[in-house]
Order: sequence, then C-alpha cells, then structure tokens
Amino acid sequence: MMVDLDCPLCGARSSTRLAVSSGDYRHCNDCDFVFLEPAQRPSAKAERAYYGTHDNRVDDPAYRRFLSQLADPLLARLAPGAGGLDFGAGPGPALAAMLTERGHPTDIYDVFFAPDTAVLDRAYDFVTCTEVVEHLHAPAREFGLFGSLLARGGWLGLMTELRPPLAAFPAWYYHRDPTHVSFYSEATMRWLARAYGWEIDLMQPRVIIFRVPTRS
Repeated sequence: MMVDLDCPLCGARSSTRLAVSSGDYRHCNDCDFVFLEPAQRPSAKAERAYYGTHDNRVDDPAYRRFLSQLADPLLARLAPGAGGLDFGAGPGPALAAMLTERGHPTDIYDVFFAPDTAVLDRAYDFVTCTEVVEHLHAPAREFGLFGSLLARGGWLGLMTELRPPLAAFPAWYYHRDPTHVSFYSEATMRWLARAYGWEIDLMQPRVIIFRVPTRS
C-alpha cells in the first residue's frame, strides 16, 4: 500500500509516485515539486563526506565563470553598496568573494562549512543560493527563512537546474547525484512566488531571481 506523504514544500498530501533507477520520488500535484522519499535521503554524515569531494576553489576561473550565470544578472539589479548573504556557500565561497569584490559585502552561511547562525539574525538586500535548493530536505523551512532574511525590495537569487516534464524525469541526469533530493519546475517557482508574495524578475533554465516587493 502506498503511504501518503506531505509535500515538503507546500504541505499537500496529493502526490504521485515516480519510480526511477536512482530512487523513489513523489510528484506533488499542488505545487509541481518532485522530491525523493524521506527514507532514501542521505544522512548528514554522508552529505558532508560527499560535499568534501567537490573541488570548488575561490580562485578557480572556471568555477567563477559558472557562478557568473547568477552573479552577472544579480549585479545588474543591485543598488550600490547593497549587502547580502550567500546561503549554502560550501567549502569554497567564491560567489561571496565575487560579489564583495564588486562592492557588495556578502556574508556566508553553510550548515557544514560556515555554521555561524548569527548571520541568520540580520536583514539583507539580497540572498544567493547556488546549487543548494536541490539538496534541501525541508525546503519550506529554508524558503521561509529566505523570506525573513530579505529586506523590502530585496533580491533572492537561485541557481538550480529546473526539472523537465515528468515524462523526461527518469532519463534526466540531475537526480543521479545522491545528494539531490528536491526538484523544481517553472510551475514550482511560480508557486513559490505566489506563496511568499515575491515577484519573479528572471527565470532561466538554471537561474531564477525573485524580488520582494517594495511595499506590502
């Protein structure tokens, strides 16, 4: 018997099971989110070990070019001197360095590599989250946190590969990473905008930029 599971993004219990070679997934019929069944998610210890194999260095030109997919459109939108937070900065916080170098002081937070939660008690002009949201086990919690971190008129910049149509999901490479457990479509991003009252300012296959309205 298939057990109903709450969607970890919107909380709905209406989901369809997707069985593919990398695991058992659920598709939420309300917000179009796809998530790996909780029992198959990696442990924190396994996640930390896997991330430690990544070679993401602050001074790596190739890594900086990759991050520029988000950095460039975000920089074009930021007011002079705007300050922010790079959430999930990882062991090599290159994006924070890139933004700081361009005049936008950027704090970092990472549950494994920069776990000082004091930075989560402030308000920021922007929050970035690159190649992180696909790893989240409880995305509703983190997206709620992003909302609390952003000042009026603030920007939320995400990098994650948007999910293809469900028929193409089994062959998609992105879920083969053992730490990728959460997958978002364009419809999911529009759901997030409605749920949190954000505007979608840019949506590309890998880069999404939201803006908090300047007034309620």
